[in-house]
Amino acid sequence: MTVLKTTTQPRTSGRDAQVSASVEQIIADIRDRGDAAVREYSEKFDQWSPQSFRLDADEVDRIVARVPAQVIEDIEFAQAQVRRFAERQLASLRDFEIETLPGVHLGQKNLPVTAAGAYVPGGRYPLLASAHMTVVTAKVAGVRRVAAATPPIRGEVPDNTIAAMRLAGADEIYLLGGIQAVVALALGTETIERVDLLAGPGNAYVAEAKRQLFGEVGIDLFAGPTEILVLADDTADPFVVAVDLLSQAEHGPDSPATLITTSADLGRAVLAHIAELLPGMPTRDFAEPAWRDHGAIHVVPGEDELYALADEYAAEHVEVLTANPRDALDRLHNYGALFLGEGTCVSYGDKVIGTNHVLPTRGAARYTGGLWVGKYLKTVTYQEVTDRQSSAQLGAVCGRASRAERFEGHARSGDVRAAKYAGAALPWSDHAF
Repeated sequence: MTVLKTTTQPRTSGRDAQVSASVEQIIADIRDRGDAAVREYSEKFDQWSPQSFRLDADEVDRIVARVPAQVIEDIEFAQAQVRRFAERQLASLRDFEIETLPGVHLGQKNLPVTAAGAYVPGGRYPLLASAHMTVVTAKVAGVRRVAAATPPIRGEVPDNTIAAMRLAGADEIYLLGGIQAVVALALGTETIERVDLLAGPGNAYVAEAKRQLFGEVGIDLFAGPTEILVLADDTADPFVVAVDLLSQAEHGPDSPATLITTSADLGRAVLAHIAELLPGMPTRDFAEPAWRDHGAIHVVPGEDELYALADEYAAEHVEVLTANPRDALDRLHNYGALFLGEGTCVSYGDKVIGTNHVLPTRGAARYTGGLWVGKYLKTVTYQEVTDRQSSAQLGAVCGRASRAERFEGHARSGDVRAAKYAGAALPWSDHAF
């Protein structure tokens, strides 16, 4: 393997001791003081302290009315794509019941969580698409209450984001950002009811807050800086490759952008195009350090090495620009989402195509996928035994199996059914059925 460009900063777990300590303190403070602490942190971090962080229906109506018609139309288009895909995901899940022995009925159901929190980041980039991914998907899953939160942007209301939340179906909308938003949703305060699951991306502080709160509340996944991995052979257009790598580098100065290619000529051409494109990018202040410190180009001998190295990366987004891109469906195992061929790109997934953009980062694709309708569902089981003979049979086996583990109490629950339904002996009691 030849390396045409390597990263200057290694991939890390993302944990920062100072961030962890700050987040721990803020969680403890909000847990103790509730709304008062939430308001103080909102004033401190966002200079924002309205009478109520929750927008009422009239306020939301006025905000949505200010949004240009084309923006509304585009939001509705994107949400229709997300909704259609999420509905197909939901349809792929089936409740069932089987009879394993005479009168022994075992079943499985998929139940939505009762309440979900959707965090939609703001700051430099008001990520209104995150409203599509979190709120629409939750509502398709059947979540009764979806509380969505987004920060003000330099003291102003992010109209487009509020419109996206409303159109997605959010039941409550809070103009509240950062750690204080996710902690308030997770723990509950005097004015904000707690949720059962938190979803949505965020900065390092939001991600750490979700990590520390996990267990008290469910979360979608542990997310870090966005990543793009492009796999290309000599049929790829180097200009397109360069543009797509930089499209994700602009997310932030720590966003990895990597190319693995079987063509050294393509790799060199991509380097040259990036050198030409970067100086003119409006988001150069993020994209340039991201490419400088976290960009890489690897040249490998052939397709086997291409896919093997890609699986080692286990990247969030994998764009496949090869002669036969669909080969990746069989060859790759570790990725958040695949983008097959030049006709699609990671930006489509981020904004408009319909698959979810909340995806695993930092190698987490080795063990998990991204946010989907199933994340808002609890797969639960039930059982019923209506045949006395079958219950007696299970009771006898349960008694022996439990005593093999020295669980006498468990054994006796089996014993009583074997005795009551089949006349088995009950040596530990004089009780008569």
